[in-house]
Amino acid sequence: MKQIVNGRILTPAGWLEGGSVIVKGNKIVEVSNCDLPLSDAEIIDAKGCDIVPGGIEMHVHGGGGRDFMEGTEEAFRTAVEAHLHYGTTAIFPTLSSSTIPMIEQAVETCQRLMDEPDSPIMGLHLEGPYFNPAQAGAQIPEWIKAPVASEYEPLLDKSPCLKRWDEAPELEGSIDFIKSCRKHGVLPSIGHTRAKYAEVKAAYEAGMTHATHFYNAMPVVYKNREFKEAGTVESILAEKDMTVEVIADGIHVPPVMLRMVYQIKGVERTALVTDALGCAASSADVAFDPRVVLEDGVCKLADRSALAGSIATMDRLVRTCVQQAGIPMADACRMASETPARIMGIYDRKGSLERGKDADIIMFDAEQQLTFVMQMGRIVRSEL
Repeated sequence: MKQIVNGRILTPAGWLEGGSVIVKGNKIVEVSNCDLPLSDAEIIDAKGCDIVPGGIEMHVHGGGGRDFMEGTEEAFRTAVEAHLHYGTTAIFPTLSSSTIPMIEQAVETCQRLMDEPDSPIMGLHLEGPYFNPAQAGAQIPEWIKAPVASEYEPLLDKSPCLKRWDEAPELEGSIDFIKSCRKHGVLPSIGHTRAKYAEVKAAYEAGMTHATHFYNAMPVVYKNREFKEAGTVESILAEKDMTVEVIADGIHVPPVMLRMVYQIKGVERTALVTDALGCAASSADVAFDPRVVLEDGVCKLADRSALAGSIATMDRLVRTCVQQAGIPMADACRMASETPARIMGIYDRKGSLERGKDADIIMFDAEQQLTFVMQMGRIVRSEL
């Protein structure tokens, strides 16, 4: 048994000063306002740090020098472990637009690792290949296409690890794709799109309730001669119950826009993601995609036509929100844990510090520097 004391604890009811979090095995057995040491517990002194739920990463392509598109067990383990050391205690590995054989290999690997005891892997996320070529960004263009039912139906049928699939809803066959995802318990998300309001609304009503890396790979207001027409961004904002994710590295979405999304959508509908590539959480400066270069603290296409992904880690997302966007620490941490847990349907066991939930716990000091990581009761990192 472990007892964490001497810190400020983020609970669903707000901050708890001077209490303790008690962990037994891989579960939280109590969050108490009492910090008296238990005789049979290992005491962990938080030394005044903020004790918060572990980060839940719902959009990440790799880390530690490896990319999930490789599809191998070694690549998956390396990338997951790399992000774990920076505060991501639950993760949905992401594939960019890929071929069906690549997806099938990743599905097999993901399912096998998910089935291991106390695995941090919660499921697989497919970003494409059903996107608008005009908003391809860093996606591999020759693999982009409209939804093909003879491809996606068999994948959905045989892949219980699939939990999310991103698509552009203006494409032919989109509504059928969205409904099929929902039928299989997969979250359809709007991304790499030029959808206008009517298309966003139709997609939302069919079950596409989430937006991929909001503000990136989607247009703002269109100009139609002398008239204006709502772009994808405004259309998503207009659907008040649609959730969004933002790459909170301070580069993909400038801090003032990050604060604006937080103010409009609120904590309950805004999740933080890294959209990190393989060079994140590593000394590597080469991405899996040879077209990508690392420059100015971000990944770009070599021709500088688009951003390609971040090198951010979970701790940086929280720090950026607090220090650059002026978002309160409690709200930044909730957007990194509670909100993604709710969006991805795992809030029954992840995303908050409560009795009976998984012992996924991280700590930050007063400067939002990560000092401690516990995943399913296992101490991964401690600088206390």
